[in-house]
Amino acid sequence: MFSIKNLFKTGAVLIFIGFLALAGIYLSMRSSLPSVESLKDLQWQTPMQIFSADGKLISQFGEKKRIPLTLDEMPQQLINAILATEDDRFYLHFGVDPIGMGRAIIGQLTGQNRGGASTITMQVARNFFLTREQTYVRKIREIFISFHIESLLTKDEILALYMNKISLGHRSFGFGAAAQVYYGKETKELTLAQIAVLAGLPKAPSTLNPISRPDRALQRRAVVLQRMYVAGYITSQELATANQEPMTAIKHGAEIELSAPYIAEMAHQEMVDRFGKEAAYTGGIKYLRRLHLNYNMLLNNLWLIIFLLMISAMVTEDPSVPYALLMKHLPVRVTQATLK
Repeated sequence: MFSIKNLFKTGAVLIFIGFLALAGIYLSMRSSLPSVESLKDLQWQTPMQIFSADGKLISQFGEKKRIPLTLDEMPQQLINAILATEDDRFYLHFGVDPIGMGRAIIGQLTGQNRGGASTITMQVARNFFLTREQTYVRKIREIFISFHIESLLTKDEILALYMNKISLGHRSFGFGAAAQVYYGKETKELTLAQIAVLAGLPKAPSTLNPISRPDRALQRRAVVLQRMYVAGYITSQELATANQEPMTAIKHGAEIELSAPYIAEMAHQEMVDRFGKEAAYTGGIKYLRRLHLNYNMLLNNLWLIIFLLMISAMVTEDPSVPYALLMKHLPVRVTQATLK
């Protein structure tokens, strides 16, 4: 005969069997799970930058744009926007959100799956160690890796990893780079509306992009702002003001402060020769060069400069050759001051 007591007993038995099954799966997979120890001493892939002696950026080389930031360097509103949008119980769960997981399972069974099962920790596990293939085995591995990450790192460390690793479109990775690419700003200079646009990108950085799809980015911004309001992070007035702000994103490149293409190319080639292309483009090298010119001798050799540049331009298409020839015949000394 049906009763509440029997229902609880059946539920308890099913939960116990589920835990036993999960433990068995974990034991069978444990040896094949990647070590998460590498997250403790992570070296971010950042582009190579060439600076002048007075610290002005001459050029930047590397496909991936990333500006690693600590959590303290990120504005609180940006952190709040991410928590409200991606994982509002992040500081309460143990890597897996039972409520979100249960909702996702029910959605799968009823054919109304709306996602929401992946926590920030699970996204870190996927972004660092797994692919995006949609299989149950990958999802189970993601859960187990998340448990390992939660046992190794603090919540703040996990959140910082997420906010620096996530792909946000136009080859920008992490919110430091995204703020520069979309708005030409540091994260602390962003408005609430701009923060909401960036916080909406992790779900689909290509289709929700404010440059290529401003209409969809506007809709996503409204969703993020509403979730921030519901979570108590912003007031109704802030919500209304941010929703009225126009979309202002345009693509920004690296802020080159000093145009010296030949110097940049020579430094670039030197770093590639010394470290290899992969390390040079992703190792975060910051290379500073000092130029010392004797301007009187430079004026005296003006015709020689013009002649050398004209001849070299006619015989080669390599932009570094005229510069190298100029360095050889003029009183110019180039020294490496710093290399990190």
